[in-house]
Amino acid sequence: MQPPVPRRSFLSWDEVDQLIDKLIPQFAHEFNAMVLITRGGIIPGGMLAEAMGITHILTAAVDFPFEQSRDQKLMVWPQFIQFPADDKLISRSVLIVDDVWGSGRTITAVKNRVSAAGGFPQTCVLHYNPHRSLFGSARPDYYADVTDARIIYPWEVDRGSDRILLGAGDRL
Repeated sequence: MQPPVPRRSFLSWDEVDQLIDKLIPQFAHEFNAMVLITRGGIIPGGMLAEAMGITHILTAAVDFPFEQSRDQKLMVWPQFIQFPADDKLISRSVLIVDDVWGSGRTITAVKNRVSAAGGFPQTCVLHYNPHRSLFGSARPDYYADVTDARIIYPWEVDRGSDRILLGAGDRL
């Protein structure tokens, strides 16, 4: 028996703008650096950086190597493909941005590494899925919406090698 297909939700650019507008008033203090997690965090992070006037923008790329089973894959250590040097993070208030907190593994790995470098990290996503999180009651510091759907962002439709093709009945 196959597992059920998760519900998909297609977002428009206007809906993304509304999510950004929901995030901005949540920030309790200013950040003097931002780490965007590739690839999902690049567009929302750029939008937030522009709105907040943050110019110290860095990127992090994380991979979780494939293992034999799904359970083993969830337990592997992250491989940092790209990460800012410690001197770019030390003593800085850092906002870490990704599109979705699903399992939470990627953003948590980045947060821990920023903290180990001497930065003061806080996490931010457009969507938080508490049903998939592997970290119990841990959650992003800032999020615009809670969902259990597979979110399809406008920049994922009909672009790139892993593009999402719209089908009959799908709307953007």
